[in-house]
Parts: sequence; C-alpha cells; structure tokens
Amino acid sequence: MDRIVKIYTTPTCPYCIMVKQFLKDNNIDFENIDVSSDQLAAEEMMQKSGQMGVPVLDVNGEVIIGFDKEAIIRALGI
Repeated sequence: MDRIVKIYTTPTCPYCIMVKQFLKDNNIDFENIDVSSDQLAAEEMMQKSGQMGVPVLDVNGEVIIGFDKEAIIRALGI
C-alpha cells in the first residue's frame, strides 16, 4: 500500500525540520505544505487538527500533531 504523507510546516519551525529529516532518514516520501505562505493549506490544517501549531502530519488520513516519533512510526508501520 502506498503511504500518503502530508506535512504542514513553516520554514522556521525546528520540529518541522526534525520531522522532515526523520522521514528522509527512513526513506519516506512526503508532501511538504508550507502553511506560512499558503492560507488555504493553513485552513485545511486547522480543520484536520484543530491546531494552529506546526508540524501537523497527515499519514493516510491519520492526523499527528507535533514531532511524535512513536505515533509517526506506528502510523507508517515502520
């Protein structure tokens, strides 16, 4: 099954940088969505998560708030 991973981030967020590096290190493809420059994406992220903070991950429809490594590993099945 193909994983669909979207990450809602901002360029200056240290946890966003960490989560993207974690995914790269584990060879997980992802779509990076910069909510600081895309208002519609920011609204979509808030609807999914109820949060304004980043990072927010959407892994096959499972929303994970923050760099929660254990939750990310579970959602990805790695």
